Amino acid sequence: MIRRLTEDDRELLMALLRKEPALNLFIIGDVENFGFEQDFMTLWGEIDSTNGRMRAVLLRFYRSYLPYADGPFDVEGFATIMRKDNDIHMISGVTEVVKAFDGVVDFKQEKQLYFAELKEMNPIIKASIPPTENIKKATVQDVEAICSLTDTIEEFESSRDGSRTSLRKTLASGTGRTYYMKCEDQVIATASTSAENSMSAMIVGVATHQAFREQGLATSVVAQLCTDLLHEGKSLCLFYDNPHAGVIYKRLGFQDIGSWSIMYM
Repeated sequence: MIRRLTEDDRELLMALLRKEPALNLFIIGDVENFGFEQDFMTLWGEIDSTNGRMRAVLLRFYRSYLPYADGPFDVEGFATIMRKDNDIHMISGVTEVVKAFDGVVDFKQEKQLYFAELKEMNPIIKASIPPTENIKKATVQDVEAICSLTDTIEEFESSRDGSRTSLRKTLASGTGRTYYMKCEDQVIATASTSAENSMSAMIVGVATHQAFREQGLATSVVAQLCTDLLHEGKSLCLFYDNPHAGVIYKRLGFQDIGSWSIMYM
């Protein structure tokens, strides 16, 4: 049986999500930060009538949908919910779960990413943190300077229009943090987190100014970010599709834990 979830279902939902907390950091973060009664967010759960446990969950966050299941689930039931939304933009999630909708829901384009996690401190991260206090934690007042850097980088071109609004919201709400390095009042390296929750956070927005590359600056910023979050008892997660980036992150101790698929509608 699939039904809409409410605050009364929090523990039932968390019992499912905690089985793979890193892979579920988006749903966990959204529930912890926003609860169940928001107009931009809806949660549905498939409940097993034989034992009362939650078998699967479907999150709508604005125009995006994120399904998760730890075994077989009612694919058609979730697909029916999504087909009723004429404004749906994409479906994303663990590849095994998202692939279940292939041929059931029409989509135009698919993207696949590697999903990696860092769970504990290691000597490489310690050695990557610069000895001086060159790395700063951003506030809302730093948004323009940080986005002035990311505006110049092709990788961030698709998100350029909304980058300032998104970063302001993230910093103001405390759902993420941004660290950066400056040279003569210009931001030259940065890294951020998003979807922070009580157990984990996603690393995003890693960038270095073209004139300052190959100096390990972004690695230092990421290392500081990882250090602070690990000390808070949180694991770090990230996506990558570039083999070169994968090598860099694995050098810091990140390990692949799965793959993530995005189906654009």
